[in-house]
Amino acid sequence: MALARVQLPASAKRGEAIEVRIAIQHPMETGFRYDNMGKAIPKNVINSLRVRYNGTEIFRAELGSGIAANPYLQFFTVAEASGQFDFEWVDDNGDRGMEQAAISITG
Repeated sequence: MALARVQLPASAKRGEAIEVRIAIQHPMETGFRYDNMGKAIPKNVINSLRVRYNGTEIFRAELGSGIAANPYLQFFTVAEASGQFDFEWVDDNGDRGMEQAAISITG
């Protein structure tokens, strides 16, 4: 399973636009490379990332072999309520990853 690092503000004002960033540690093998023995390395890329904010999907990305290793994505959303962001992704091998982050809303 891949590791991920999520960055978002710990707190924000209600209605404020916030930046959300995620970097996922994953080799993103295209299927075109060979190992030291000349054997093809099988394709294995993260093919989908879904982000939920308090249970509501706010972001979805469909990735492919054109994305570099350790993909980094960023997007903006509006801070509406204190709660949790859930990040979930799946790769070609069916391996799933998940990370969570919380935000506190003021005002």
